[in-house]
Amino acid sequence: MATNDTPATSPTTNGEIPAPCAAPKGFRFATAGAGFRKAGRDDLALVVSDTPAVAAAVFTKNLFQAAPVLVARDILAHAPKARAVLINSGQANACTGDEGLANCRATLELVAAATGLAPQDILPASTGVIGAQLAMDKWSATVPALAADLGRKGPEDFAKAIMTTDAFPKFASRTVELSGGTVTLVGMAKGAGMICPNMATMLATVLCDADVEPAAWQALFRDAVDATFNRVTVDGDTSTNDTVFGLANGASGVAARGADLAVLGAALTGVLGDVAYMLVKDGEGATKVIHINVAGARDDADAELAARTVGHSQLVKTAMYGRDANWGRIVAALGRSGATFNPAAVIVSLCGVELFRGGQPTNLDFDALLKEPLAGRDIVVNIMLGNGPGSYRLLASDLTHDYISCNADYRS
Repeated sequence: MATNDTPATSPTTNGEIPAPCAAPKGFRFATAGAGFRKAGRDDLALVVSDTPAVAAAVFTKNLFQAAPVLVARDILAHAPKARAVLINSGQANACTGDEGLANCRATLELVAAATGLAPQDILPASTGVIGAQLAMDKWSATVPALAADLGRKGPEDFAKAIMTTDAFPKFASRTVELSGGTVTLVGMAKGAGMICPNMATMLATVLCDADVEPAAWQALFRDAVDATFNRVTVDGDTSTNDTVFGLANGASGVAARGADLAVLGAALTGVLGDVAYMLVKDGEGATKVIHINVAGARDDADAELAARTVGHSQLVKTAMYGRDANWGRIVAALGRSGATFNPAAVIVSLCGVELFRGGQPTNLDFDALLKEPLAGRDIVVNIMLGNGPGSYRLLASDLTHDYISCNADYRS
């Protein structure tokens, strides 16, 4: 089997914190510190488009949907337009009933009054501990400072303000040439635990200054999310709050139509791909990004079953943390995945070294061959099922002692 030991995603990050990036035209940023969970840090983030923007969104499929998810859905159901995205960290406002819904709408009214926007122009999102009501007194005290800060911050500040257990802010950008000129995109996200989006506490916002028709923007957006955020996992948990927003305001004066849509879509997927990689890289306690490539499946759905079962396997994840070339854990996960294949046809390679073929391990000293590759950050697992044209790629983190410590102590 020809193996591919190159990671499926090529991030543009340099070190843990991404390089600074330019914002698309026509957007202004603000952050402020309300002390929702910790004092001394910004935990409110706002981005406002100077003009109404075409809005797209993808939300969690968890049946326990947080108040801001329900409110944002309702806003976009009336019109695919928005002027702003408002995110708070520290309180998820999930499983908070009618009071939580009322509080969410009240935060939009507070920000609208302070910025001159209409409440229905603002898309809300929240992240933090599930079950607690919003601290409305802190919102009232902090919103004036948030409004006064508008235009003084940038994408990196926005990304920092929405962090919870994140080790570093996550943002990425692309500048792309369309037939009518240059457009810019920037994506900002938070997430380290509860990451297994199914459109974890995963929130993301993408801004673009191209002029795009609403239906086209939503289609590009869904395709990009499916190819990126929906192909990552840290711990297999889908949050109550998972949300990805996309605003395209046309401030560049460049229209994306016809063939330009494919170019814009590729750039959008690139931005989200970079940010999705950062989510896995920053998985709580993670030391590895596992690139799982499944080919030769009966169909793509079977390939996804196989990839996700391997990526979610605690035994596989701990083996990668331990730098252990334990192919048995990989094939055991494949065997229970529900995918259809002949075990004798399966081939498994790790970092370019073939470990398993013909129903048995290969005659290689793979522990010695893999000692150096397994010490690296990016670990590539290639799986050939030998049963058809289906394929799938998934990014997964390893599972470490620190993940347990982080989540055991989360509320304390």
